[in-house]
Amino acid sequence: MFIKTFGCVRFIYNRMLSDKRSYYEATGGNLRTTPASYKSEYEWLKEVDSLALANAQLNLENAYKSFFECPERGYPRFKSRHHSRMSYTTNAVNGNIRLEDGDKKIRLPKVGKVKIIVHRSIPEDWKLKSVTVTKEPSGKYYASLLFEYERDKKVKAKPDGDRIRSIGLDFSMHELYRDSNGDGPGYPGYYRKAEERLKKEQRKLSNMKKGSNNRKKQKLKVARLHEKVANQRKDFLHKASRRIANAYDVVCVEDLDMKGMSQAMHFGKSVSDNGWGMFLRFVEYKLDEQGKDLVKVAKTYPSSQLCHMCGYRNKGTKDLSIREWTCPVCGTHHDRDWNAAINIRKEGLRIIENKRMIEAS
Repeated sequence: MFIKTFGCVRFIYNRMLSDKRSYYEATGGNLRTTPASYKSEYEWLKEVDSLALANAQLNLENAYKSFFECPERGYPRFKSRHHSRMSYTTNAVNGNIRLEDGDKKIRLPKVGKVKIIVHRSIPEDWKLKSVTVTKEPSGKYYASLLFEYERDKKVKAKPDGDRIRSIGLDFSMHELYRDSNGDGPGYPGYYRKAEERLKKEQRKLSNMKKGSNNRKKQKLKVARLHEKVANQRKDFLHKASRRIANAYDVVCVEDLDMKGMSQAMHFGKSVSDNGWGMFLRFVEYKLDEQGKDLVKVAKTYPSSQLCHMCGYRNKGTKDLSIREWTCPVCGTHHDRDWNAAINIRKEGLRIIENKRMIEAS
């Protein structure tokens, strides 16, 4: 039933996109349609959860809205049977979705009871809103449960001299980051460690006949290797972000375009391996839960060029190969990343102080 629902959701998305495109080319207007209008022609759509199809329609409408707001993002594309993410979302209405048997099973529309492993205790006053079922390339199924609940709002930390704990983080290709204290977490580079084994298994996969059972088994083996690397990375980033969020009230970082960096500087594997963007998302929501602040400094700020002692700007340090330099004014010897982290912290505190003054006025 899960596989059938994935297929129906993909089909209705593609069919509605095709009809909307044809209508626009013929009339210049926007075709308004719903999944229900296709069920008389394709009766097998009635066999799956109707709310899953409705959410596919919402996803298409959001894609159209995003395109018209920012055409650079590209026109909505058709979903592929072999390459698109296999998932669907359904909403909780009148108790149609609920946890049963001591949270050991979940009841889903058109599916019934399914055994699950709940990795987190769920308070009784939380209200279930929706569930997203996903099949990973490794063959594992996940159900992501969205709850609504009341949360106590904590007072945001305010910068006032040395009474708040603050830190600056400068992105580092090999360490993940270097902080304003001169420390780094020493990122293990999980993808680089698994790269040789991945090459070997992917070479086997490329030499196998398409459509054969052996190819399907090998594809699953490669997917599990990739999943292991991703889980290792996520575990490391969660622990590193938790340490930062618990220890500091204000965290200052540089607002970098990681996708642009990976493409322009040919750092694709290294940038993807350390997961800086994911790390910042983890830090941000963990700080927000505690009423703390993440401050993003503009990427145009010359953090690595400024001497944090006297403020002298050394434009000769733009070259990334220069890892150390000495200030010609005050004579301070700088480590590039450490100096940048200190400057990012200073600029971040200045930004948040200005924001606080504006709010107060």
